[in-house]
Amino acid sequence: MTLNVGKEVAALERMTVGELRTRYAGLFAETTQAGNRTWLIRRIIWRMQSIAEGGLTARALQRAEELANSSDLRVTAPRAAKLSPEATERTTTVACPVNGGSRLPLPGTLITRPYKGRLIQVKVVGDGFEFEGELYKSLSAVAKQITGSHWNGFKFFNLSCEGGNR
Repeated sequence: MTLNVGKEVAALERMTVGELRTRYAGLFAETTQAGNRTWLIRRIIWRMQSIAEGGLTARALQRAEELANSSDLRVTAPRAAKLSPEATERTTTVACPVNGGSRLPLPGTLITRPYKGRLIQVKVVGDGFEFEGELYKSLSAVAKQITGSHWNGFKFFNLSCEGGNR
């Protein structure tokens, strides 16, 4: 079974907390009193991926339990390491060439915009834009999917061209 995580997350985000609890109970075979939507969605998606991919082997689970029982727990976070002055002097900045239009954000960028009470998130990928698990060729196509009418994608997502007349 192939699991489309983007579509599943989008479907879960449209559910109420009560519906998420019901889905949780169906996947974990136990109920929960949790009311945190984000936590419920993450746990449900984790369980769905675990079921689709097969989860951990019995040997891996046993080893994880052994490690957990024999390890000391850290109470405070580790301190950030400070670079020596020599390391700071050796650090150089190099410009990387970017393919694609100058108006487009770099691949990996997450574009967000509130729209009608929900937060729209679109990820820029190498060959287009990903929204709710679907791939679109342009931001305008994403805006049309969201609103149902044609929009200029750059205007819909409030993207402007910095420092030039393009």
